[in-house]
Amino acid sequence: RADVTMSWQSYVDDHLIGTGHVTQGAICGVDGSLWAASAGFDVSPEEVTKIVAGMDDPAGLQAGGVHLGGHKFMFIQSDDRMVAGKKGNVGLFACKAATCVVVGTHDENIQGGNCNTCVGNLADYLLNNGM
Repeated sequence: RADVTMSWQSYVDDHLIGTGHVTQGAICGVDGSLWAASAGFDVSPEEVTKIVAGMDDPAGLQAGGVHLGGHKFMFIQSDDRMVAGKKGNVGLFACKAATCVVVGTHDENIQGGNCNTCVGNLADYLLNNGM
C-alpha cells in the first residue's frame, strides 16, 4: 500500500454527502473503529461489527434487524460485501472494502438506488486502492 496522506472525512463529505445521494454517511474499519462520519451520525463499533458479520451470515440481521446510528432498520438483503436495510422512508446501505466499511443512509427525498450506487462506488474505489 502506498504511503498516502488522506482525510477520511473528505471522503465522507465529498464522495457521500456531497453527492446529494446520501443523507448520513460514515467510513469504519471492519473492526468497528470509526474513521470518519457525517455530523451527528453516531455509529457504534458494535453496530458496525454486527453488520460486517451479517455479510457472511445474515441470520442475526434477519432475526434482529440492522442497527446503525442508534436506529433499527428492517433487514432487506445482504451478500458477502453488502447489507441493506429500511425503516419507513429511510434506507441504509453498507458496503465492505478490504479493510473498511462504507455506510450511508438516505431519506424520503433520495432514491434508494442512488444511495446504494454511491456507497458501493466509494467502497469499490477503496477496495481497488488496497483499502
